[in-house]
Amino acid sequence: METPDNFDFETFKQEAIKGLYSGKPLTGENGIFAPMLKHFLESALQGELDNHLNANKAEGIKNRKNGLSKKTIKSNGGSFELETPRDRDGSFNPQVVAKRQLVLTDTLERQIISMYSHGMSYSSINEQLEELYGYHLSVGELSNITDRIIPRLQEWQSRPLSRVYAVVWMDAMFYKVRVDGKVSSRAMYSVIGLGLDGKKEVLGIYLAETEGAKFWLSVLTDFKARGVEDILISCVDGLKGFPQAIEAVFPKTQIQLCVVHQIRYSTRFVYDKHLREFVKDLQLVYKAENLGIAEYHLDALAEKWGKLYPKAVETWTNNWENISTYFQYSPAIRKIIYTTNTIEGYHRQIRKITKSKGAFASDNALLKLAYLAIQNMDKVWNAKINNWREMLAELMITFEDRISQVDLLS
Repeated sequence: METPDNFDFETFKQEAIKGLYSGKPLTGENGIFAPMLKHFLESALQGELDNHLNANKAEGIKNRKNGLSKKTIKSNGGSFELETPRDRDGSFNPQVVAKRQLVLTDTLERQIISMYSHGMSYSSINEQLEELYGYHLSVGELSNITDRIIPRLQEWQSRPLSRVYAVVWMDAMFYKVRVDGKVSSRAMYSVIGLGLDGKKEVLGIYLAETEGAKFWLSVLTDFKARGVEDILISCVDGLKGFPQAIEAVFPKTQIQLCVVHQIRYSTRFVYDKHLREFVKDLQLVYKAENLGIAEYHLDALAEKWGKLYPKAVETWTNNWENISTYFQYSPAIRKIIYTTNTIEGYHRQIRKITKSKGAFASDNALLKLAYLAIQNMDKVWNAKINNWREMLAELMITFEDRISQVDLLS
């Protein structure tokens, strides 16, 4: 048996070169580099133990070597048996390969997390590992590796935010998660903010059993705790109580209800035989050039369809104050605030990654995959909105008392 002390490097080099010419793989099962990696790690472990025992001796602690323990290590250099030295009193905690560590970190873990972040299942990841390195990992081992991004997720989720956001979009999407052996629904709340630098970023993701204004209130309160003092415009769907939840935390924020959601909701109450005509009349309202013309056509809509389809019309007339916000802005700003398309586009990107999952094993499994997907989308969110300088100038005139030079430079 070769140990760190009697490892014959010259023999290894000759055998490695011979193996290379005979077609032996560099990595994977029986790969050329596995013996060298084994030797390097065992030498490092012996050095760690020697330093530990010397430190014990200097402190007057009686301790000594106590043989070797064996475990199979898996790495991108192949799979091999590692002999780890032990001490008599069990106080030695190796750093280069920890006591219960079975998979070497760094490159291999990054590869696994990268594959996972692109929506690959654990079985698909194992297929890749088998093809590349000649071994596979258990579901538990893979889960432990991907769980190592959870501290990064928690740090990202609690990071400080900007004082002011020009626009914030809020919405939820639903997933299936296994809880106590049963499949349950989960609402994943997402918030995207448009900063005064013209760039979008995902401000946070949160899980709850259902979507509701009460939970949104807790999300907004969390933003305030993370440093947000003002939101100029907030774009949301027609969830009951949503505007009130925003007003409770950010009372100066202008609310823009999603026009597309309003159209979808109102047309549910219209018979097919009248649908085309109703939509044509409705377009005159939300596509109007200004607020005065929009309100003229809204009155006409109510007069024509109000008695026949009261609910279809009332969703517009009762919520008009929060639907019509976008009319006070230029076409460029109207385009980005009159719908929640920004966050729905984000949802589509997330679902491309999560669609292969029937039901997530836990809440953490859903959150960590969503977080990794968000990190992969950074290039998209970091792109500045077109014509942002002109839009910012307009917002500074409208909200001149709420935007400072410090906010623009931060």
